[in-house]
Order: sequence, then C-alpha cells, then structure tokens
Amino acid sequence: MQVKMKSLVVALAVAVAAPVAMAQDKAEKAATKTSKAAKAAPAGEGKVSVNGVVIPAAHFAAMNREREQSGQPASPEVNDAIKQELISREVLSQAAKKKGLDKDPTIAAQMDMARQAVLIRAYFDDYVKANPISDASLKANYDQFVAQMGDKEYKARHILVDKEDEAKAIIASLKRGESFEKVAKEKSKDTGSKDNGGDLDWGPAGRYVPEFGNAMKALAKGQTTETPVKSPFGYHVIRLDDSRAMKVPTYDEVKDNFRQRAQQEQVAKLVQDLKSKAKIDDK
Repeated sequence: MQVKMKSLVVALAVAVAAPVAMAQDKAEKAATKTSKAAKAAPAGEGKVSVNGVVIPAAHFAAMNREREQSGQPASPEVNDAIKQELISREVLSQAAKKKGLDKDPTIAAQMDMARQAVLIRAYFDDYVKANPISDASLKANYDQFVAQMGDKEYKARHILVDKEDEAKAIIASLKRGESFEKVAKEKSKDTGSKDNGGDLDWGPAGRYVPEFGNAMKALAKGQTTETPVKSPFGYHVIRLDDSRAMKVPTYDEVKDNFRQRAQQEQVAKLVQDLKSKAKIDDK
C-alpha cells in the first residue's frame, strides 16, 4: 500500500467518465479554429454525394479541425484525402445500414453512447469557457501548494504494519542492530517500497499524509522514529536517510497544471450539482 499523496501539481481528481482535461486557452480558440477549418475545406464540400446522400459541409469542417489540431497544413492533396475519407465513410455506413446493423440493439446503444459522449464534451467545453478560472485563484492555489511542499525534500525509508505492537517490536529489533532494509522486505505491507528495503526515494514532506510527513521532518539524518507513527494506512517505523534543499517550480512553470486541475474540479462540482437537482429513480 502506497503512503504517498499525489502532489497538487499532478493530482487530477476526475469525478466523471467523460474526458474533461481541457485548458482555458484551448476553449477560447475553438471558435477561431472552426472558422479557419471551414475556409480551408475543399471547394466541393457539401456538394459531394454518395448514392444520392449529400455529405454535409459540417463533416468537412470537422475533419479540417482534426487536421489543424494535428498541425498538418492545408493543401489540395490533404483536402482531397479528406474528401476521399468522407466518401469511404459514407459508402461503408450505407452498406452497414443496408445490412440492418444500425438496428442491432448492441450497436444502436454504442452509437447512442458515442453521440452522448460528444454532446457531454461540448457541454463541458461550453461551461469552462463561460466560467473561466481567474489568475488570482490559480495563484492562491499555487501559494498553498508552495506552503505545503516546503523548501526541503527528504529521502526516507519506512516499514508499514497493521498493529502498533508489531511496530514497537520492530523498533526494538532495530535497536538491537537488525537491518532496517531486511525487516522492511520481510514485514512491511507497503508493496511499493518493501522490495527496496522501504526506500521512498526523495520527496517533500507534503507528498505524504500529515502524520507521516510531520514525523519524518522531526527526525535528524540517520535517525529512526522511537515510537510507531499512526496514519490511515497503519503504523509506520520511519528512518530519515538524508535531506536537502528543494527547488520549488515557479508559478509560470505549473500554472497550466493548476488551471487544468481547477477546471476538472469545477466540472466535477457541476456534475454533482446537476445530479443533486435531478429526479433519479434507482430502484
């Protein structure tokens, strides 16, 4: 069992199944990209038909948006490739419908869910664009992060067990000269570190749950906790191997990460609010 907490930079508490990791600047560029894509589309868009079915101009525009997002420049060859792709899709779609595959309940459900996912994504994009995260809010989150991380990082080892008496017995055995690494491999239940002799590598105190981080910071280099440290995971025996100054990333370096996380939390709250107001019958 890992005892590390995800740092505020990388924690992405996504509470919905649909993808919501969109940045504010991307949302603001969406309308511009649509306009550019329409201008770059083949001249024949909206006029190409397959067995009498006209391929909508919107399909050409959508394919051009994908092209732009991939960084591929427009050209006659690319435009023709887009046209041929849309023709192939229409031919295959018609063939599938002719076989009645669109009436198959499983396939129909998948088609409906795909349409639902696109609609949800559009709703999220619209909501994030209409409710931008302020720079002041992001800076406040960054300042909180810096305060939590501190200006030092630590290299520690630990042995995690379920019972306090067991942790006390381990501390006693270490005092008698038993190898910390050996005991960790034999008795620690933290599968992420036990095979490395309990090594947790370098990291700030804020990476860990408070009970662990505070106990670790109080240790001198080479010192082991005299009493078991209780946390939500169990009882820890901690040894501090070393500490050093830590370079905290600047606000500009992590601003986009904080914006993404804030938007995900914003969307998660939106989902919960909508669910709380909805009449849901789950019998």
